[in-house]
Amino acid sequence: MKKQFLILFTAIAFIGCGSLGEIVNSIPQGGGVLSQADIGMGLRQALDQGIDKEVSKLMATDGFYRNELVKILLPEELQKVDDGLRKIGLSSVADEGLKLLNRAAEDATKEALPIFVDAVKGISFNDAKQILLGDQRAATSYLENSTQQALYAKFSPIINNKLGEVGATELWSGAINKYNSIPLTRNVNPDLTDYVTQKALEGVFKMIAQEEIEIRSKVSSRGTDLLQRVFALQD
Repeated sequence: MKKQFLILFTAIAFIGCGSLGEIVNSIPQGGGVLSQADIGMGLRQALDQGIDKEVSKLMATDGFYRNELVKILLPEELQKVDDGLRKIGLSSVADEGLKLLNRAAEDATKEALPIFVDAVKGISFNDAKQILLGDQRAATSYLENSTQQALYAKFSPIINNKLGEVGATELWSGAINKYNSIPLTRNVNPDLTDYVTQKALEGVFKMIAQEEIEIRSKVSSRGTDLLQRVFALQD
């Protein structure tokens, strides 16, 4: 594997809603058909559904690598490296290089669930109201704002260890620093761990957002009676 990364990185080095708000605010604290507590619980269920259904997929082998929505690729500025390797018969080198980046993300995602659970538990009615009144990914944005820092701290060392097993971080840094020194090129992040960590987090939240949009737009995706009643407010 280290030999394959050496080839890859050597190649890199040498290239160039007001009405709804009134309704929600008028809902009593309890005793009604749908209380404020119900709304909070409904939004928690929506996030739980997204986490259980989508994030669990990313933890599996090929969860990132075989998912075109979130697959981690080389930075856009270096896509010609990948293309070039394939054109000269080194597709296996390109594939193994990308596979390692995605395996690191898959391993790191396994650490996300406890952080998400704590964030979902912490949703207040005011949070829930803003989510319900928000855009198609308002719940995902809440989760992203609540967990981004903690997730990065969890993901980064796992990804660093995975990449370090084959010396990928050192090879990447050397190759990218050479690439960045070429005049008129757009600089690429020389920190491979940071690059993969950021892409892994983007992928996680993209999948959660996908499920949230499904719940908001399709009654059939609201898996519980409470979800159906809560999101009926925004229909």
